[in-house]
Amino acid sequence: MRLKNVPGCRERIAESEYVVPEEELKERAGSWKSSFAGPGELHIEIGMGKGRFIHEMALLHPDINYIGIEKYSAVLLRAVQKMEEEPKENLKFIRMDAEIIAEVFGPGEVDRIYLNFSDPWPKDRHAKRRLPSREFLARYDRILRADGRIEFKTDNRVLFDWAVEQLPGSGWKADLITYDLHADAELVKDNVMTEYEEKFSSMGNPICKYVISRE
Repeated sequence: MRLKNVPGCRERIAESEYVVPEEELKERAGSWKSSFAGPGELHIEIGMGKGRFIHEMALLHPDINYIGIEKYSAVLLRAVQKMEEEPKENLKFIRMDAEIIAEVFGPGEVDRIYLNFSDPWPKDRHAKRRLPSREFLARYDRILRADGRIEFKTDNRVLFDWAVEQLPGSGWKADLITYDLHADAELVKDNVMTEYEEKFSSMGNPICKYVISRE
């Protein structure tokens, strides 16, 4: 999933008007909505990759404010380049590790969270790093509003089954579960694809999705 290192990408990102400076992240906790021109809801994508999904969401829903979070500079640079070509006032980027997300966003500040084709971290000892893990669900519980939702998509059935198994006893319930998103005409109607989703679905891989909220 990780792109090769691109010389100068950290500097390029640091200079970009579309990327929030790392030293300001924790200072903005609780006041992110004031960072945007419009007063709309705040939706975040954790592990946004090259940014196709969140860029299109920002285009389709100009009344909603979006923040894309990506750990790897070389990947984030691709999203920055797309924003330079097609700027969106309701979209900002953050370069950070998702483990500190509860320090960067205030309690109940986020209205929706998207997890798309997250790193499966296949080794058992790395399970806590998986974005749909109970450990991360506890972090999301702190920053998501009371009636907020989390949407998770992946083509990795092993990871998806594991993610569903994380729900009982975690305080979260599934509002929707599908093991073949693109086979459901109603669900796929408003579906916005990521780069990986387009690639894997074109290969015939079923796309799994859940939508969860608090019990």
